[in-house]
Amino acid sequence: MDDTLKNIHIVDGDPVIEGHIAIAVTAHAFVYNDGSTQVFESSGATTYVEQGRPTQGNWYVDDGRFCSFWPPSYRACYDLHWIVEEGRIVGVRFTEPNRGSSFDGRYR
Repeated sequence: MDDTLKNIHIVDGDPVIEGHIAIAVTAHAFVYNDGSTQVFESSGATTYVEQGRPTQGNWYVDDGRFCSFWPPSYRACYDLHWIVEEGRIVGVRFTEPNRGSSFDGRYR
């Protein structure tokens, strides 16, 4: 893992605090369980690629939560939790607070 995450000392399942949300999502590209990928830019842009098809959106932090916007009108917010294996941060778990559904994004 690069220097971006090396000074964050947490254990598996710890919440990503608001001050670390941007670091958590922009540290590396993500790969999801279904093979789709996503890159979050520090500018707030994001690109999600599923089966070779890219979709452009935006991300932001709102009231301590990670949120995303996908034109024309889809918005979603998530609580983030670190995924740590063998003492190393390997990704982030995204959980929708109202629905409880979650998915894991692992760093590539």
